[in-house]
Amino acid sequence: MSNQYNTMTDLQQSFPWLKESCSQLGQYIAQNRIPQALLIIGKQGLGKLQLAQYFAQSLLCTESTPNVAYCGTCQSCVLFNAQTHPDYIFIAPEEDGKAIGIGIIRQLTVKLALKPQFESQRVVIINPADSLNNASANAFLKYLEEPTERTSIILVSDKPSKLPATIRSRCQKIIIATPDKVLVKDWLQQQGISESIDLLLSLSQGSPLLAQQFSDNSVLQLRNEYFNDWVKLVTANGSFVELAEKWQKLDKNRIDLVLFWLISWVMDMIKLRHLKTVEIVNVDLITDLQELSTKLELKGLYQYYDFLLLSRQRIDTQLNKQLMFEEILIQWLQLNSR
Repeated sequence: MSNQYNTMTDLQQSFPWLKESCSQLGQYIAQNRIPQALLIIGKQGLGKLQLAQYFAQSLLCTESTPNVAYCGTCQSCVLFNAQTHPDYIFIAPEEDGKAIGIGIIRQLTVKLALKPQFESQRVVIINPADSLNNASANAFLKYLEEPTERTSIILVSDKPSKLPATIRSRCQKIIIATPDKVLVKDWLQQQGISESIDLLLSLSQGSPLLAQQFSDNSVLQLRNEYFNDWVKLVTANGSFVELAEKWQKLDKNRIDLVLFWLISWVMDMIKLRHLKTVEIVNVDLITDLQELSTKLELKGLYQYYDFLLLSRQRIDTQLNKQLMFEEILIQWLQLNSR
């Protein structure tokens, strides 16, 4: 992590929607009420990990003051910035989209059995915490029941419901709310983004960093390409097997994105069937979605929507992605043949 945010003010200026969260973390430090386990919750694209790393360096810094969260120049800060601090541990899946296995947690608990090397806190970040599988979550819970001294665990998650209630109940929580649209629009403009801001906000569900990511034209182009492929499957008798093969080759983040797009298209069609003038996600596709919705059975649309939600929930399992997309596309074809 770079020394970009060495005061609360700097962090709030860079991510103004984190102001309340920064204030809460600052109070923990000022009042010496450092949580043994902290769960940072918020949907994707709100800067949860940046906030966790900021708090971690603030706890590790040996020269911090009430007005300066970390100095950036002490030995702890230098080691943290070089990612070599002995009292800072970052836990993540070994491969993108995989679970955090029990072996990783067992190694962690062995390290935490030793005393911290510096006099400040030792900090562990687990991101995303919802990647813990049943075995690793149970092993981690045992640690939480008997935590070691001067150690803070920061869990980061946009799917906290996937964490066992027994873990959630042992954590203090920072919940990052979706920021006001006006604030996000202003922030995006400050980042040099001026085109399609309303569309970006809609597609990102109001998440500033996700909207910034989507501002890359290639993402919107990919979405349009996949929408056309999805529609052509019905109108031009395309091959669902070939399309499923194309989609399953994507990395996990892109597969998540495709599933979100599919869900949003179907959700918008349901809305358009109920009301002709309604706020939808895919405002630029309203003509196509309106035309599609009039040809489809409403009950079937609801069933397809539920199936897509279920598919998205199963994406983190060992499910065969090719078969999953084939089933999604077969049901889409069947819906259009009724």
